[in-house]
Amino acid sequence: MLRLEKKYLVPNYLMSNLRERLMPFVRPDIYAKANGNSRIPEYVVRSIYFDSRNLDCYIEKKEGVLLRKKFRVRGYGNYSKNSNIAFEIKRKIENRIKKHRAFVHYDNISDLLKTGNIEKYVLQDNGYAASLDDARRFFFHIKKNHFIPTCLIVYEREAYHGKFDPGVRITFDKNIRSYNYPEINALYENVNFTYLFKNHFILEIKYFDHTMPLWGRSLIQEFKLKNEALSKYVLGYDASKYSKRKANLQ
Repeated sequence: MLRLEKKYLVPNYLMSNLRERLMPFVRPDIYAKANGNSRIPEYVVRSIYFDSRNLDCYIEKKEGVLLRKKFRVRGYGNYSKNSNIAFEIKRKIENRIKKHRAFVHYDNISDLLKTGNIEKYVLQDNGYAASLDDARRFFFHIKKNHFIPTCLIVYEREAYHGKFDPGVRITFDKNIRSYNYPEINALYENVNFTYLFKNHFILEIKYFDHTMPLWGRSLIQEFKLKNEALSKYVLGYDASKYSKRKANLQ
């Protein structure tokens, strides 16, 4: 099913008021845990984006190509021996999103990338019936285009679902940070990150129907938010590249 996705760059000082205004219409994401002593449902998202050496995916986004794909490895939280990660293709079809996902144990990621042995390493008992096919799609593009790990993006995600619109998802993505050309086994490492925004976070509203719920539209109008094309991969790559260039000049 194709999903619509709207993104907004929001000043941090609006976060508490925005959250309070949302509460009558949302419930915490079932996969998110309360953050410390607070009641905020939050978890860490980690993604390594793949691209060609010529940065074809980056350029397609920059040039506004309507039909495009992103390729990434995604994990959550902190590393453990039971950590699973997803190989993902995120397809953008004009303003709609579709994902292809295949899960593997994190400790097997290097072997899978070296051998391409999808049947051995891809998990098939996790509710994703198309896991093998999606993994084949991923590796077809990786090998065909000689994709390499290009940008590591990490952030804290505060997540909610709609109470009356279960297909609606609201997320606050905070402390977004990046690092270019990581090793594939660096997904859970704390490297020398560059932070994308000093005083802002990204609000995302995702829904499946053609029209955003009325309460969502009211929220956007009330806080005077502007829908923007905010690609974490592109912004993160640019931020890390600029930060490295600046350090080299000093």
